[in-house]
Amino acid sequence: MSAPYPLVRNFIAFSTRFGVFTSPSRSGSSPSAASRFLTRSCILLFYMSLHGWPAQAQSPESLYADRENLVSARQAVALLTADVARDGSAFEPSWQLARICYWMGAHAPEAERRAFLERGVVAAQSAARLAPNRPEGHFWAAATMGALAENYGMRVGLRYRKPIREELEIVLRLDPAFMQGSADRALGRYYAKVPSLLGGSREKAERHLRASLRYNPDSTISRFFLAELLLDANRKADARVELQHVIYAPLSEL
Repeated sequence: MSAPYPLVRNFIAFSTRFGVFTSPSRSGSSPSAASRFLTRSCILLFYMSLHGWPAQAQSPESLYADRENLVSARQAVALLTADVARDGSAFEPSWQLARICYWMGAHAPEAERRAFLERGVVAAQSAARLAPNRPEGHFWAAATMGALAENYGMRVGLRYRKPIREELEIVLRLDPAFMQGSADRALGRYYAKVPSLLGGSREKAERHLRASLRYNPDSTISRFFLAELLLDANRKADARVELQHVIYAPLSEL
């Protein structure tokens, strides 16, 4: 996958996400909510055609690359949602929908974010079922569940703590270099933030964060997370070294 990964950049702004809590009565988790999401996407496509917008002129990938423009991001969601609705066995649109929904979960208007993340979880889990030996579905399942947990309370994190770790461990088994070691990076953050009584471990956190640097030694995100971990352990000299790397490293998405 060539597109950059917002999870590490956006966590939000150097924080990771863990877990998702779903309730049948909550917006975005019921079949009717899913139907409303699809309906809105189809309406957007229809509106685009009425106004002469070239809905099919740009691919979802090119729209994702322009996701800072919220109009492009919404078009990508609409196109991918329609693709998945047409063919429920389509792997590529499923994980790509999860990826853009993850991004929308941090950048859409506040009232819309939870629904985007919940839609992303569904799409990622579908992708993981369709292609269990590919890393994309597993990775974006962990990312979207994590975003929900970080933003929607302790119950969310507790319920999905284990599934997130398991999905990231699957990515490590399938392709540890995926997106420049992003699974190691996310697991490092996971073990740093989860309380020790619930499985957190500074030792494991440092090991995973350093492992992620094998794939991108200039990763400002990994080094920032590592510096934060070292500061928490009162290893100030070691943390200073990592922060110097952050300051002088080339600009990077990862």
